[in-house]
Amino acid sequence: MSCDAVAFSAMLWMASFNPGQAATPAPAVSQPLVPKSVAGEPLFQDIVRRARQLKAQTEAYRQALAKADPAGAALPLKGFDGFETRIADLSALDMKGHVTLKERGAVDDLKCILRGISQDLPEKLTAVRAAATIKTQDLALRDMVYLLNDNVEVITAPPQPAA
Repeated sequence: MSCDAVAFSAMLWMASFNPGQAATPAPAVSQPLVPKSVAGEPLFQDIVRRARQLKAQTEAYRQALAKADPAGAALPLKGFDGFETRIADLSALDMKGHVTLKERGAVDDLKCILRGISQDLPEKLTAVRAAATIKTQDLALRDMVYLLNDNVEVITAPPQPAA
């Protein structure tokens, strides 16, 4: 290799190095923010408590139906008027949770899920009320159990970043 080539290579190498220049860190990859959990807040604790109680009552209704003929006429459910009232109250609390999160500027899915549950609870209740047979009554109650369980799990699950 000629002296000129070595000198040229050394000049390029030295030009790329500046001792006065601080090394800058590589730009950070932006990680999505994980929202703060609301599970410890009174409103959301109340929603979880009520949903668990209503789920237990719904499961008890299903157990009572298990002894009956599936093709038989739907049975009156003990204390159903109070059950309807408590479902309506839970639906209103879910909507209040949605509004609370929306006012905070929440960008995660929880606020949307709470709104959806708030809208679905009355529909599931209507299906229970409209059931004509034990089988359809049990299916409607099963759907209510799933929805009430979801109501608990979406609040108590660790928060996730917005999708």
